[in-house]
Amino acid sequence: MLDTVLFYAFGGIAVLASLLVIGQRNPMYSVLLLIVSFGALAGLYVVLDAPFVAVTQIIIYAGAIMVVFLFVVMLLNVPREEPSPPGLLAAARGRTIGGLLTLVLAVELVWALSRVYQEWFRAGAPAERLTSVREIGIALFTTYSFAFEVTSILILVAMVGAVVLARRERLE
Repeated sequence: MLDTVLFYAFGGIAVLASLLVIGQRNPMYSVLLLIVSFGALAGLYVVLDAPFVAVTQIIIYAGAIMVVFLFVVMLLNVPREEPSPPGLLAAARGRTIGGLLTLVLAVELVWALSRVYQEWFRAGAPAERLTSVREIGIALFTTYSFAFEVTSILILVAMVGAVVLARRERLE
């Protein structure tokens, strides 16, 4: 009973904090609310009996990655988001690109979930196969090394993009 209450409490906090992240005009508040969302996710992992994943969530995401995001926000030095009405052509182009990227994301998500589903039933549930931190490390750096490296490159590209955007605004 307590686990169910905690699950719904942490789930509600995570959803509410995530919605507030995108609803804030001040980027610093968005970063802080994202840390709250990551903390709620760590709580969900504890309730689901995955303490290693919870600690990893706190150390890597709420710790290291959010510090990087915080530095990028401070580098951009944008106090508030000021919406500027784009021209009709720019808005149409942005919606087209956004729609294409959404379609690509949906295709990738379906592909990834189908692979996970197949692997789950072929070799048993992942939680049953990985019982120690050593086995998790071996799986992470052998089977899932490509996804691990792509994620680090994605974060690096996001940081470089933020620096480029900050530079362009100063030059103009």
